[in-house]
Amino acid sequence: MDTGFIQDIAAQAVKVSLLVASPMLFGALFMGIAVSIFQAVTQINEQTLSFIPKMLVIIGVIVALSPWMTDMLVTFTREMILMIPDMVIGK
Repeated sequence: MDTGFIQDIAAQAVKVSLLVASPMLFGALFMGIAVSIFQAVTQINEQTLSFIPKMLVIIGVIVALSPWMTDMLVTFTREMILMIPDMVIGK
């Protein structure tokens, strides 16, 4: 097992992690921006106001995209399990 093999595995893991986490992060980002604009327009300076909408958006994204996220993670795990013989044999 050489360093290139390990780097490929690490790159795939980072790619899958970013793909799975990005919809939730972007949803929270856009909701935070929307709440900030609302606070600026209405001059409400409550720090905790954006917490509940962000949580609702994150939960909604998880519910809506959970089949896709599960498929991504299962595919990655399956590929890693299938690579075990290559790691042991050292191709």
